[in-house]
Amino acid sequence: MTTQTSTPATAGKPGFKLPKWAGSFGFQIIAALIVGLGLGLLAKYTGSTKANPNALGATLQTIGSSYVSLLQTAVVPLIFTAVVSSISNLRAVSNAARLAWNTLLWFAITSLIAVLIGIGLGVLLQPGAGTGITKQAEYAGKSGDWWAFLTGLFPKNFLGLGASTTVTDGVATTAVSFNVLQILVIAIAVGIAALKVGKAAEPFLNLNASALAVIQKVLWWIIRIAPLGTVGLIGNAVAVYGWDTIGSLGKFTFAIYVGLALVLFVVYPVLVRSHGLSIKQYFSGVWPAVQLAFVSRSSVGTLPLTQRVTERSLGVPRAYASFAVPLGATTKMDGCAAIYPAVSAIFVAQFFGIQLDFTQYLLIALVSVLGSAATAGTTGAVVMLTLTLSTLGLPLAGVGLLLAIDPILDMGRTAVNVAGQALVPTIVAKRQGILDESLYNAPRNGDPFSDDVVDADVVDASRVDADGGVPAAEGRELAGAKA
Repeated sequence: MTTQTSTPATAGKPGFKLPKWAGSFGFQIIAALIVGLGLGLLAKYTGSTKANPNALGATLQTIGSSYVSLLQTAVVPLIFTAVVSSISNLRAVSNAARLAWNTLLWFAITSLIAVLIGIGLGVLLQPGAGTGITKQAEYAGKSGDWWAFLTGLFPKNFLGLGASTTVTDGVATTAVSFNVLQILVIAIAVGIAALKVGKAAEPFLNLNASALAVIQKVLWWIIRIAPLGTVGLIGNAVAVYGWDTIGSLGKFTFAIYVGLALVLFVVYPVLVRSHGLSIKQYFSGVWPAVQLAFVSRSSVGTLPLTQRVTERSLGVPRAYASFAVPLGATTKMDGCAAIYPAVSAIFVAQFFGIQLDFTQYLLIALVSVLGSAATAGTTGAVVMLTLTLSTLGLPLAGVGLLLAIDPILDMGRTAVNVAGQALVPTIVAKRQGILDESLYNAPRNGDPFSDDVVDADVVDASRVDADGGVPAAEGRELAGAKA
């Protein structure tokens, strides 16, 4: 008789787990940047060009453009529902007008600081002198126009949409676009009207809040695949433009990025610290949005994530953030509308041998502070530059000189724009005593989606509670804001 002996099963070894930092959104974006850079270089040196991309180049271009299209598709309903909801929430705030005024004031203050840095760098570094460029490029694109800004405030249709048709080789192509500033005007008007209507508007406000929650959920899904979009966007930028396109404009590029770095890493930290807030917490909170802005080159496309980190990481009340952040995405552009036009205008003047006087430097500052709104919903920095050059009487042909490297500059400009769009609401909330500092100072885990839940309170965010305050889900009391 044989006896079978059983060997006790050995305890299974735990499966391999990635470190916690490897699963963070920030790490994924950085990894995607490296992968995109490598694939872009591979595509470039295997013969891919903008006009004739090879298979890898075409794939990167498709991935990048498709991701930006996904982001922009949801922007229109997001802005409309968010602003209407924010206005309905602000009915419980006694100093809503003061919040709006302080927001605009700080937009102007930070823009003025940025443009002064741009002017100083332009004068100091002389980016337009000795470039070695002899051919004077032409520019036939859109130009900034103050009158167009004023008339553009009036929507041509309810959705603020526009369409343009171009004919190439007998084939007509129609492109549909939207004007963010007009959508903002429409949403503000509808929100105020809903408040005036009163109780009869409650079903509409509830429906709007529910739609906002659904739209945000879809947007979070889109933003979660940002690492994939990053690979395509960075890879395509490197394959099409490459760093060698900087060429003789290296001094100009250097001046722009030095200015952007001074604003992002010196001016903003000083403002944060001067308001008694932690610099580390500000950067760790806003960084996911800054990273996405850098690769997407779209303040409006980054808007959902910017608003999320402003509320959930920086502690700005939702009722205020959902008004201030969309407003900032259209009018608060320290990179595109302050540093870039200032340095570029000085570059153009130096290139064409035109001596600027003190009055013209003042005009650069004035246009940069006031002009960003005049380019909202158009083509951003390039139109802002044409507005500045036109106001100063400088040749618009100078714009053509800078278009070759514009995508490389636009990455840094947009990142600074978004950092400022989150900074100003944080400062204003702190000054008005409505900032949730416990949330601001809470530990970060690198994942802006860690508390990604939608509960009944959030869906019902358009309603006030029995005491006339903001719903409990807000977790913050706005009515107590100090005058």
